[in-house]
Amino acid sequence: MRIYFEIFWSFFKIGAFTIGGGYAMIPLIEAEVVNKKKWVAKDEFAEMLALAQSAPGPIAINTAVFVGHKLKGWRCSIVSMLGAILPSFIIIVFIALFFNSAIKNNEVIERIFKGIRPVVVALIAVPAFNMLINAGLKFKPIAIATTATLVICLLSVSPIIVMITAGVIGLVSGMYSQKINSQ
Repeated sequence: MRIYFEIFWSFFKIGAFTIGGGYAMIPLIEAEVVNKKKWVAKDEFAEMLALAQSAPGPIAINTAVFVGHKLKGWRCSIVSMLGAILPSFIIIVFIALFFNSAIKNNEVIERIFKGIRPVVVALIAVPAFNMLINAGLKFKPIAIATTATLVICLLSVSPIIVMITAGVIGLVSGMYSQKINSQ
């Protein structure tokens, strides 16, 4: 029973203190479940993150579900998901009740959010960088990540098409490498 409370509380804290959405939560989730609690190995977390990105839904919620499921199955995945969701729900309800135009147009509040935005970008960049490190940080993964980013941003190609294309290229190059190595 203790593990249920621990995973709920871990994801609740992450959800409560992360500004910027799902991707900004990833470094905090990794710090908690990989480094601090040691519930998941670093390479296993990278695999969960890849699955969470490709599954429908918010990445942080998907990651919480995968971590919970790994620990204790479907019940724990529900508990971890609730831990990740509840802080946002509570905050949104609170904002809806008390956020009026006097606060919304407050210059101090506006400046605070302008200061927070660059940090959110950094929090989103950290998991991408960590995934490159986990992939071996060789030229090839960096080149693939850079190319995919440029194709998505500059050419407006759907990320789904880029992912499918990268998967096909990985499959073909793996088969080609295996064929060369077996000769």
